[in-house]
Amino acid sequence: MLSLNTFAVDQCADAFMMLKKYSDILDAVQVESRPFILGGGSNILLTKDIDRLVVKNELYGKKILQEDDRNIWVQFQSGENWHEVVRWCVHQGWGGVENLSLIPGTIGAAPIQNIGAYGVELKDVMSALEAVDLTTGHVESFENVDCQFGYRDSFFKQAEQKGKYFIQNVTLKLDKKPAINATYADIEKKIKEKSINNLSISDIHQVVIEVRQQKLPDPHKLANAGSFFKNPIITVTEFDRLKTLNHEAPGFILDAATVKVPAGWLIDKAGWKGRRIGQVGCYERQALVLVNHGGASGAEIWAVAQLVQQDVLEKFGIPLEPEINIW
Repeated sequence: MLSLNTFAVDQCADAFMMLKKYSDILDAVQVESRPFILGGGSNILLTKDIDRLVVKNELYGKKILQEDDRNIWVQFQSGENWHEVVRWCVHQGWGGVENLSLIPGTIGAAPIQNIGAYGVELKDVMSALEAVDLTTGHVESFENVDCQFGYRDSFFKQAEQKGKYFIQNVTLKLDKKPAINATYADIEKKIKEKSINNLSISDIHQVVIEVRQQKLPDPHKLANAGSFFKNPIITVTEFDRLKTLNHEAPGFILDAATVKVPAGWLIDKAGWKGRRIGQVGCYERQALVLVNHGGASGAEIWAVAQLVQQDVLEKFGIPLEPEINIW
């Protein structure tokens, strides 16, 4: 499993198979009722060996389902690499996903996490998906509303559903006359640096790639799984208390009652940015990213993550919840 997870953690599995066609998943559930489905391995931390069958998703392909003057609906098989999906869509001139450039993983994993970046989430562009109920082998169709999307959350992450479904394909509704979304400060700054006028989705695609490359380590060079924690959502009262203690504390107002606080800022203020314990550390450019400097076990990475959680809770009274899956 060492080469199949971006944290480069060396764990073993009881059994392993490659999923090349739909019928393979039906064969898999005959061996294991709820096999461990592995996509890009970019959103997991393995803390122990996996005592069940691991199925590596390699379902590839795409097809146009329908289109009109404004939109086009494209269905992608779930093993397709997400960034390659984005790049292909941008190349076609179809907008909606360009702000989600360079997010690792497969498109099949994207709805589970409701991936998001720079003002866009998957829920904004996903039309529907088909998933196999691993307990029955039946294929079920889910419209966008059925997925119960939330912040880094979905129907498929709920306790009673987790691991029950294998997402077989995902349909995106793309815009043939796309609007530009460039409201985030990092994006605006990069656009000014590059002196870009008459912005296109290709420009946004490239700018997002450059911004992410500047802030986040390449997992091929420094093992990591991207943002380790979710940005906590707290009450306005809790945010007012935080601002009293730290006047510069940033927050994004979600509604009249809640505020989203950047987890990276909390971790940085707690003194963890660039800090290292053994072979595990918080990335020097982005405190939200835990990195494996080489040879660290999953248990060691998780131990450091828990120290970060504890420290932030003690200093700010705000709990941090992991964004990645801990195994």
